[in-house]
Amino acid sequence: MSLISEPSFSAYSWASQGGFGNQTVVDKVPPEMLYLIDPHWYQFPPMNPLWHSLLGFAMCILGFLCVVGNGMVVYIFSCTKSLRTPSNLLVVNLAFSDFCMMFCMSPPMVLNCYYETWIFGPLMCEVYAMLGSLFGCTSIWSMVMIANDRYNVIVKGLSAKPMTIKTALARILFCWGWSLIWTLAPFLGWGRYVPEGNMTACGTDYLAQDFKSKSYIIIYSFGCYFLPLFLIIYSYWFIVQAVSAHEKAMREQAKKMNVASLRSSENANTSAEHKLAKVALTTISLWFCAWTPYLVINYAGMFQALTISPLFTIWGSVFAKANACYNPIVYAISHPKYRAALDKKFPSLVCGSAEAPVSDGTSVASGATTITEEKAAA
Repeated sequence: MSLISEPSFSAYSWASQGGFGNQTVVDKVPPEMLYLIDPHWYQFPPMNPLWHSLLGFAMCILGFLCVVGNGMVVYIFSCTKSLRTPSNLLVVNLAFSDFCMMFCMSPPMVLNCYYETWIFGPLMCEVYAMLGSLFGCTSIWSMVMIANDRYNVIVKGLSAKPMTIKTALARILFCWGWSLIWTLAPFLGWGRYVPEGNMTACGTDYLAQDFKSKSYIIIYSFGCYFLPLFLIIYSYWFIVQAVSAHEKAMREQAKKMNVASLRSSENANTSAEHKLAKVALTTISLWFCAWTPYLVINYAGMFQALTISPLFTIWGSVFAKANACYNPIVYAISHPKYRAALDKKFPSLVCGSAEAPVSDGTSVASGATTITEEKAAA
């Protein structure tokens, strides 16, 4: 059990049990990396090698699923003419960001797990942490833009200004530019990137108690976590209200006209705009479930609310990187046109029969509904 919980103090506690004696988790770190190591980590014994093996195996699986899944999303959305719409450019940008996340993060981490420490030197440690922050922040702001697009389509309807290619590209440029500003800041002296407690990955320095480090994490979390969360909740709050009001109005109208439903048999299912809103909401929920543990670790270390152990930091890395695998799964299950295109290009990957393609909600409002149901019995 001690291997799982990892005692919060004294690396010497294993000596009497035939453990690692007076070794610490820092012992395998190359000398040129030691100036980046916070004194906090010297109190912990080396992690059980089994954890490094499990983490390396998990990164192999997640990396393969992410690269293949998101690569497939980018390929299908780019090569299918009916999917090449301004709104779907945001989806492609999200998949591309997730693809880059694990393409850059997974191989180095697998090698470091094999050697049980960071082996690529201090500069690559900083670059690794910067790229992880860059792609993660770009993903969440891409989801903000997708939520905003759904808000314009569903809430504003015909009064909304349709998204154009230029508008979509401008939003994508903002996502990358905004993220780049925050993630380059540690290179300019505001905050810094250091090895995490398990010494196989690098991230923000949340243990330093100086003003620069604390202010960076707090303001960065507001710019790339809390503000996006507020904007997404705002968008989906009104989306849910608009959908609820629309459905209520349709039921009342059907009741007045003495029919079972106002939906045609072809549109018996939820409209494409509403269906895509559910897809985006699911993806966003998964994203926040993935990144919240990492935020908690940063705040707990910064405010010294918990004793952060090397093993504890593993879960933040795994949950954060796993989010890059969710999007292709969500789209494969919930996006009719994507699923239809997937069935044509990779039929063996489609579970069950592919749904008939429907409009993918390209920032235009739904058309009028027609009455096709028989009148209800008196």
